[in-house]
Amino acid sequence: MNVEINGPKILGYLFGNTNLPITETMRNSWIIMAFILFLCIFLTHRMQKIPKGKQALAEKAVLMIDGLVESTMGEGCQAFSPYIMTLMMSSLFGSLASLFWMRSTTADLNTTLGWALITFVLITFNKIKYGGIKGYLKGFLEPIFVMAPLNVLSEIATPVSMSFRHFGNMAGGLVITTLIMGALKVLSNTVLGFLPDNIALLQIGLPGVLSLYFDCFTACMQAFIFSMLTMAYVGDARNS
Repeated sequence: MNVEINGPKILGYLFGNTNLPITETMRNSWIIMAFILFLCIFLTHRMQKIPKGKQALAEKAVLMIDGLVESTMGEGCQAFSPYIMTLMMSSLFGSLASLFWMRSTTADLNTTLGWALITFVLITFNKIKYGGIKGYLKGFLEPIFVMAPLNVLSEIATPVSMSFRHFGNMAGGLVITTLIMGALKVLSNTVLGFLPDNIALLQIGLPGVLSLYFDCFTACMQAFIFSMLTMAYVGDARNS
């Protein structure tokens, strides 16, 4: 069984510079951003004082995110709601892209690491904003100064663990599904060898069930977990 599992394809180069590749992930990310923009415009088109239909659905989603942000991060944090909603939708639709014959954007470490670095910047900014630079630097010496190296490592580990957790779950699902598809094709050719090579009956059924878990359930869970971790870390930075 020969199965190749590669990273995102390079579709071209920006300005012809080989150091600036345009990857499959970048293309799919733009498609997803365009879809999210279209969805937002569609849901908020011709808004009325008394919401109904798609407007009621949009307002319900906004209220749910505002409530989630306030309950997780504390009062007065609703300014973070647009970012959290954007992060959640980008993660969800980026993972579900595999259902539409596209490579999941979250199966690329560059995507999840980029989100995690934004979260890291928000954490650091809020720690300095509410505790001052002196308080931020002093935090590395707590509870005693000899803990400074471990505290620095802990700070760096936050974006690394967030990015690898999300990427690992989505990429792992891609690898497992690909291996099972390859194994089922070999088994089908062995057991049902009288059929043409391009007909693998045993690939029907099980991959679809696996897709419900790896593509749908895991996508929803990882989008929620990543957003919750972002709110928890940033909220803790504000309150500490």
